[in-house]
Amino acid sequence: MTLFYSTSTWSSQPQVSDETKALWEKAIQKTNWRIVQLPNGYYQTEFNKDNQWVDITRRETIEGAEQAIDASIEHYNKKLGFLKGPKVVKTFE
Repeated sequence: MTLFYSTSTWSSQPQVSDETKALWEKAIQKTNWRIVQLPNGYYQTEFNKDNQWVDITRRETIEGAEQAIDASIEHYNKKLGFLKGPKVVKTFE
């Protein structure tokens, strides 16, 4: 037996605001990130949002902090990619 489900189309889904999209586009630029060392020896990643540095994560090593930044950049790149709409991942003949 085959069941058909009613789904919403892409255009009926809530769309991301221009402000959010601009923030994501800024977040994928590594120049908007920095790493600072805290007095306790940990490293903190910070993001430059509206000319103000905002703390994001803390890591034990500088390598871990940079990996966290790279993971954030990858995450926001994916989110921006999804804004283009659904992509075909497989077709059948």
